[in-house]
Amino acid sequence: MKHWIIALGISLSLFAAGLAQGAELRISKQYGVNYLPLIVLEQHKIIEKKAKEAGLGEVSTTWITLAGGAAANDALLSGSVDIIALGVPPFIRLWDKSKGQAKALAPLSGFPPSLTTNNPNVKTIKDFTAKDRIALPAAKVSLQALLLQIAVSREYGIAAYDKLDHLTVTMSHPDALIALTSGKSEITGHFTQEPFLSAELKHPGIRLILDGYDVLGEASYQVLATTAKFYERHRKLAEVFVKSLEEADAWITAHRREAAELYVNVTKSKESPDEILAIVQNPRAGYSTTPKNTMSFSDFLYEVKAIGKKPADWKELYFPLVYDKAGS
Repeated sequence: MKHWIIALGISLSLFAAGLAQGAELRISKQYGVNYLPLIVLEQHKIIEKKAKEAGLGEVSTTWITLAGGAAANDALLSGSVDIIALGVPPFIRLWDKSKGQAKALAPLSGFPPSLTTNNPNVKTIKDFTAKDRIALPAAKVSLQALLLQIAVSREYGIAAYDKLDHLTVTMSHPDALIALTSGKSEITGHFTQEPFLSAELKHPGIRLILDGYDVLGEASYQVLATTAKFYERHRKLAEVFVKSLEEADAWITAHRREAAELYVNVTKSKESPDEILAIVQNPRAGYSTTPKNTMSFSDFLYEVKAIGKKPADWKELYFPLVYDKAGS
């Protein structure tokens, strides 16, 4: 009887935490160095360790790689995953579409994408013609698509923000890299992330025509999001997840070379650890759970009527786990 009471007490504690023994946490990620903290979480099993320390018992994690923010949104809304990693613009669209039932747990990274081309006649975005095609993870709705729209609006005015949208093609970064460097595809531009950006620029005839930093500057470009339903049922696990992410960020900062080597080994990247290290050491980017420049994204989306509601401040887009940060 005594053992039964103890077991019942443990079960009730786990039930109160909204989690059962043997629970599975399903997390999506995407391609690129900006998702390095998630690779660290996966390989070092930080979430599993911290969940056990927090009294949540054995928690397993399943990692799913998706090609873009639109696919991540669909996976979350369908219940296929619990936490998604995606660019801020598709996340804000999700927040608006779900009427605030989807929010961010924390920012992921500050690496913006940049635009390259293999067309010798294209010097700036104003030189693209009907013969060009620009690859990005999700046409019209991805982070890359929004940065292109902002850049276009500065050249042609806000009313023409979507002037180049008809040239964009949905394609994963690895596939777009192959298409652009082969010279045998209709793809003449790629709005890409590291390390695909550095890989493309090593090829003769491919050059950078739009630096992502010139569009919005320093910002949290990717976030990790979930639903209010998941957060309410698993608050303690959500807290464990954010603390685990902070530990992964700190480990990358303290062990940059090891982090670069880990990225190369796990992703089978063709870049050397030294090349990945140079990317990770970029002083303009980095990994942080402090939201930065969030409202620039939402302001633009609202101005072009891509969302129906404008968030009052950055906290409206996040769950309370990062409210203590000096966010913006």
